[in-house]
Amino acid sequence: MKPATSSTRTPPVLVLGVGNVLLGDDGVGPALVGLVQEKYTSMPQVECIDGGTQGMALLGYLTDRTTLILLDAFSNGKAPGEITALGKQEILAFGATRPTTAHEGNAGELLAAAHLLGELPEQVFLVGVQPENIRTELGLSAKVSAALPAACACACEIVNQATAQLFSKTRP
Repeated sequence: MKPATSSTRTPPVLVLGVGNVLLGDDGVGPALVGLVQEKYTSMPQVECIDGGTQGMALLGYLTDRTTLILLDAFSNGKAPGEITALGKQEILAFGATRPTTAHEGNAGELLAAAHLLGELPEQVFLVGVQPENIRTELGLSAKVSAALPAACACACEIVNQATAQLFSKTRP
């Protein structure tokens, strides 16, 4: 999939799943975006993208959006499978860190660059799942897999709020 061009209308809400499916629970973002996408296939205001490990190559996808919902593994000391939802200021406070390998895409670095360039959407959210295992293996751990329905519900609640705001702005 390529970034929207001026000849196409960019959906205002972007749900972006990031992570490396070859590193166990780091693949939670791509797994989660697939679940969210199933619920919004007929809603043109919402675009769901599996960003994998593209990192800075995803910058063009943020242009002309009002809302970004980032889905990712998020380590913050909680129990494996626990869900964290953060808003824009909390996310930016974490700052950007450099990837440690060529196979990592760094969401913090992407958001910092978008912020610097004035391309960061007005509303930014993170729905993160605490990983149990980040190592070379395919598939999510049982605890992270079990968290997918609740994480999906959390992301969908944010999408629903964002689209409701869009509809309220278009009505007189």
